[in-house]
Amino acid sequence: MAFEGLADKISNAFKKLKSKGKLTENDVKGAMREVRLALLEADVNYKVAKDFTNKVTERAIGQDVMESLTPAQMVIKIVDEELTALMGGENARLEFASKPPTVIMMCGLQGSGKTTHSAKLGKMLKAQNHRPLLVACDVYRPAAIDQLKVVGAKAGVPVFEMGTENPVKIARAAVRHARDYGHDVVILDTAGRLHIDEKLMDELKKMKAEVEPDEILLVIDSMTGQDAVNVAKSFNELLEISGVIITKLDGDTRGGAALSVKAVTGKPIKFAGTGEKLDDIEVFHPDRMASRILGMGDVLTLIENAQSKLDEKKAEEMAQKMLNNKLDFNDLNEQFNQIKKMGPLKGILSKLPGIGNQLDDVDIDDRQIDWLQAMILSMTPAERENPALINPSRKRRIAAGSGRTVEEVNKLLKQLEQMQKMIKQMKGGKGKKRRKNKLLPGLGGMPMGGNGNMPF
Repeated sequence: MAFEGLADKISNAFKKLKSKGKLTENDVKGAMREVRLALLEADVNYKVAKDFTNKVTERAIGQDVMESLTPAQMVIKIVDEELTALMGGENARLEFASKPPTVIMMCGLQGSGKTTHSAKLGKMLKAQNHRPLLVACDVYRPAAIDQLKVVGAKAGVPVFEMGTENPVKIARAAVRHARDYGHDVVILDTAGRLHIDEKLMDELKKMKAEVEPDEILLVIDSMTGQDAVNVAKSFNELLEISGVIITKLDGDTRGGAALSVKAVTGKPIKFAGTGEKLDDIEVFHPDRMASRILGMGDVLTLIENAQSKLDEKKAEEMAQKMLNNKLDFNDLNEQFNQIKKMGPLKGILSKLPGIGNQLDDVDIDDRQIDWLQAMILSMTPAERENPALINPSRKRRIAAGSGRTVEEVNKLLKQLEQMQKMIKQMKGGKGKKRRKNKLLPGLGGMPMGGNGNMPF
């Protein structure tokens, strides 16, 4: 995940501060030197890293911090506030036109993910009861129009195209089409190049002058580090962008672009791409990202993802079954399906406080859920409803049918039994108010090992 290395190094710097009851000015400066090195290694712009640590140091050696009962915690609080400010302070929203349609022009270099993120944005807006229209303005890249049609169909958003006509004419015709057919948002998927050149920028400037977009969103690949910041700076100088969509924040990226782009361009990151699926886009919250970097988790985003992707009716049914202690393998299988909707397990766990920074060397293989489901689906309907029927010969058949071992089948049976016992104990607890977990039903149903760890 993004920022893993940075988060780990900052965490180590703070551990040294926490081990001291009283801080000196040298302690703070030493910790900030480590933080600056961590930022530079994360590919943060040198000037941005230097200004950031200077601001933190200036605030941290103040009298209120030095004489505090918990000076190390005060320093962490300052770093959290400055990180949030560095990435924009507050989340920036899309600006919608007072008179529809709102025109959003997507721009960026080739390979940055413009086409996919145009569809992602379209799907997100459709879920918010807008009526978006995707427009194929990339007439140069082979199969670009076909790609937009494919991702548009998956997102359930119509695509406007005129073949290899002049892109400026296509944009003008698309806006007119949107007015005629009731689309309130127009998303222009423009052409990119392998590098910034005069022809690319001239075309984009003509398109901007023709359709007067309400938003010009630059899509940049966070994997490219400092180059992404340089690209953002160039596009902003020539086009005056309104915001940035940063992609691949789920990958093994150092994250320097996310920390540098606002300081260098003055323009906020509005959205972050967090995976390959069309649902993997989220509003960029600087304060939540700062919390993630400092190992404090991002529970709010986790809850929002759960609420948007999980089936509330099924969650209610599951909660009722748990209260009645009637969980069976059909329920467990459904729980796994719900969890998979929320994305990779490592991404889910990284948002939990105190866990994110401990996942660097942990191998969490999402295929393990598939293997568990394979064993469940190798059972007969009667066995899934009544696990007590599963005797040694049936275990061998289930193992053979799922390609797993009898030992793994035994482990799965044991895990369901432990869940049932745990629910029974919680239900029988005197004086404890029973409560349904409607926010994260999938996590509540994860099978745990005897030591409380996930079975991967």
